Amino acid sequence: MALVSVLVLTVTGYAWAAMQGLVNGLTMADVIEKEEEELPADGARDILLVGMDSRVDAQGNPLPKDVLAKLNAGVADGELNTDTLILLHVPNDGGKAVALSLPRDSYVTVPGFGQHKINSAYARGKMAAKRELEQQGVTDEKELELRSNQEGAKTLISTIETLTGQTIDNYASINLLGFYDITNAIGGVEVCLKQATKDPYSGANFKAGKQTISGVQALAFVRQRHGLLRGDLDRVVRQQVFLAGLANRVLSAGTLTDPAKLNNLVDAIKKSVVVNKGWDILSFAQQMKGLTGGQIQFRTIPIVNPEYDTPDGMAVQVDPTEVRNFVAKLSGKKPSGKSQQAPAPGEITVDVYNTSDVQGLAGTVSESLVAQGYVQGEVANDTPRQASVVQAAKGERASAQAVADALGGGIAVEESAEVTSGHVRVLLAPDYQSTGSSAAGAPAGGGNAPGAAPQQAGEGSAEQPITADGVTCVN
Repeated sequence: MALVSVLVLTVTGYAWAAMQGLVNGLTMADVIEKEEEELPADGARDILLVGMDSRVDAQGNPLPKDVLAKLNAGVADGELNTDTLILLHVPNDGGKAVALSLPRDSYVTVPGFGQHKINSAYARGKMAAKRELEQQGVTDEKELELRSNQEGAKTLISTIETLTGQTIDNYASINLLGFYDITNAIGGVEVCLKQATKDPYSGANFKAGKQTISGVQALAFVRQRHGLLRGDLDRVVRQQVFLAGLANRVLSAGTLTDPAKLNNLVDAIKKSVVVNKGWDILSFAQQMKGLTGGQIQFRTIPIVNPEYDTPDGMAVQVDPTEVRNFVAKLSGKKPSGKSQQAPAPGEITVDVYNTSDVQGLAGTVSESLVAQGYVQGEVANDTPRQASVVQAAKGERASAQAVADALGGGIAVEESAEVTSGHVRVLLAPDYQSTGSSAAGAPAGGGNAPGAAPQQAGEGSAEQPITADGVTCVN
């Protein structure tokens, strides 16, 4: 959506009318609980772009069996996983935009559910919400799907915010069919492979060198991971070069000035793309009118260990502190050891509330924080809740993040208008585990796994950043 919006103002009449028709026909989801800002107060708009492993369209209608067969989608495993996650960072001043990939198997804190692979966050939030709605007596399948999907997206957004330290301003997701239709609508995308490859799982069958792909081929290109030298990490790079090629295709004109292509593109997006309710797409397009292909850069978060053994199977180990520092650096902010611009512990008063049935939990946690230099605030029991959270006043998220890190890094962080400035509120639910570590099986303080070859903090992927300026050959 961001890339399609870029050139809206560079063409006349017909494209503008089509864009208005697109906006009016988009599927909107109530997944971000804040008012739309013309220009985000933190200096940039952070957009979460999600590729869904979904067998339904944007309106919740099941895809026909013949369509699934054509897409080589395989058999659904009952889980609605998010197989592509990209955080798009767009500065208010029109500077270089950065698309940051988060590998689907990254092992992270999923607020309310503990440590899991990041691609399961949506499904976990959705299934928990669906069970709760059914217990409340909701029986209509469409309503169950709509409301539980929104909670799934909220869980995913909270997970990304906890990992990166960024506040998500907007959300957009696309399913398998949408990807197929959109690539066909623009006439394909040019990619380049270093060697030929064939994979029966994804349906990939490509020669070496440059080639233009669309539809089923394009879907196979971005989904293949078997037979690649680095598995899922190579798939992330595949997705980046494809999106760079997509941006180049749109930004080089020929799409928005062609009525037939534009109509096909608009129809494909309306059928398969979901965006957050309240996003003023047309206003956003005006803000981005100066963006060009070379101003879109694709990066990957720092990886500690790509073969990390966890209770959920092999995963990708990441260090939340390194990730937040890396993202802060890309955002033009000064990285720091734990959190961005957090006051000293002696300047933060921490109120701790026990919402679980564990006796004395609030007192124990409060004592551990005081031992680390924080000022003791109120210690009490509170209304039961399912997920633990650390809250700070508006604009003081860094303080909450510092306290969450002091507790081991496994708790969601958010801002709340109900918290007094200078205070941090800790709400402890049954999911709270006093592990003293930032990841299951990881050393406290974000250390590296034994034998792992970590990326340097702030450096991210060892490869050169990919841009939409030219075609990069990949594995």
